[in-house]
Amino acid sequence: MTTETKLPGNIHNHSSSDSLNNEQLQTETGTFSWTKQWYPLAVVEYLDPGRTHAMQLLGKDIVLWRDGSGQWRCFEDFCPHRLVPLSEGRVEADGTLLCAYHAWRFDGEGNCVNIPQSQDKQTAAKHCENQKSCAVTYPTQENQGLLWVWAETGEQAKVESQLRQPRIVPELEDKSGRVVQYFWNFRDLPYGWDYFMENVSDPAHVPVSHHGIVGDRYKDAKYYDMLPVRKISTQDGFAFEIQTQPGDTPTGIHDFQPPCHMRIASTPKDGGQLILALYATPTRPGWCRHIGCQIFVKNNQGKMPQGLSFFGLPLPTWLGHVLASLFLHQDMVFLHYQEKTIVQRRKGKWLGAVFTPNPQDKMVITFRQWLEKRAGGGIPWAEGYSNDFPAVKDKQKLFDVWTTHTQHCTVCQDALKNIHRLTVFAYVVAALCLFLAVIIDARTVAGASIFTIPPREFWLALGASILLAMGGYQLHRFSRLFYVYEFEHARND
Repeated sequence: MTTETKLPGNIHNHSSSDSLNNEQLQTETGTFSWTKQWYPLAVVEYLDPGRTHAMQLLGKDIVLWRDGSGQWRCFEDFCPHRLVPLSEGRVEADGTLLCAYHAWRFDGEGNCVNIPQSQDKQTAAKHCENQKSCAVTYPTQENQGLLWVWAETGEQAKVESQLRQPRIVPELEDKSGRVVQYFWNFRDLPYGWDYFMENVSDPAHVPVSHHGIVGDRYKDAKYYDMLPVRKISTQDGFAFEIQTQPGDTPTGIHDFQPPCHMRIASTPKDGGQLILALYATPTRPGWCRHIGCQIFVKNNQGKMPQGLSFFGLPLPTWLGHVLASLFLHQDMVFLHYQEKTIVQRRKGKWLGAVFTPNPQDKMVITFRQWLEKRAGGGIPWAEGYSNDFPAVKDKQKLFDVWTTHTQHCTVCQDALKNIHRLTVFAYVVAALCLFLAVIIDARTVAGASIFTIPPREFWLALGASILLAMGGYQLHRFSRLFYVYEFEHARND
């Protein structure tokens, strides 16, 4: 049985190095296990069930695919034959995964069920019975619309994974009608899991970094305190609440639940609750996969609280995904280069590299100390990976939306196809209207002098042509947001 310690309330107004002493942080025995955990890797409804999906988890290459029973599976991304990636293979009509190099086939349990180059069926069956022919499998489950993967393999992993539940959102289990969930969004982000968690532990940056969307950098960057409300725990994390002035009612609670969940809950004065359910799965050094959504709990009168800026509107899922870039990219450059700078200066030792004198940084400091004292100092990456990764010099690559989202999202791919069709339609009809205007004008000129004003039909056709052409151009420009969205704070007035 472990012992939990209460976070002290006086850790503000001094540097990060002495916020929590070692005795307080080391009271609970044991170290957090990064591999004996469930991680969300994908939103199920956005996955194409007819193909494989290459991903990474803790530096390991994995492949997600759906078998003939309709269950999503996770294999380590190599074929046992010659170690080529199974993600380059095919999901066959019989529900098996075919390695496209030599056509070895695997069922959902990872068993090799066919080796077509064998001398005969008996030989093939013998080879398939050999454990060396099996794919390496990871336990999976679907829960609250997400596909979760257990980060260990083998028979023991199957047993242990059944004994632990993923970090789900309890409110989403409420079927009373009081809880409304908006769409899940996901994105591969070019900074580490820890920098994501640090960022969402820091409400102070919101009105500044997200100026114009959530708050005003000149009016809303004000004092507040962060008060601990849940004891620090190796396995269960900790929570802080925001207090703007002593004695005021707290305005929100930030609850860190390792390995990958940050729950941000705010309660308006008239009741109800807005919950931001944020996940970040460590994929490889310098990268994480973010999955998140907004959850609204109605008050006693059935009224929903206000959402996060325009993201609280009932947007189509694909439009919400596109507009998410406007928000995510406001932090992206900061976090990418911050991570690299700290690695270079202090070899990853965050606590010795920064100066954090204000109480707004309490939760960030506690998170870094939890990571250092309770969780082994960081992610235990797979062999061959380290935290020494190069920074991306071309900022445009950081703003790549296609590679980090669209190519993995069937909803956005369908929307993009429809926008392309609508764009082509607008241009074609614009050309036809222009042609019609020319015909009308030619007929008018043929029967009158060159000074005759063209009839109303001519102007209508010409105006329609211009408007449709402009509409097609704007649709084309909008479609670029599915590929890249660049942002500069210097231009965000």
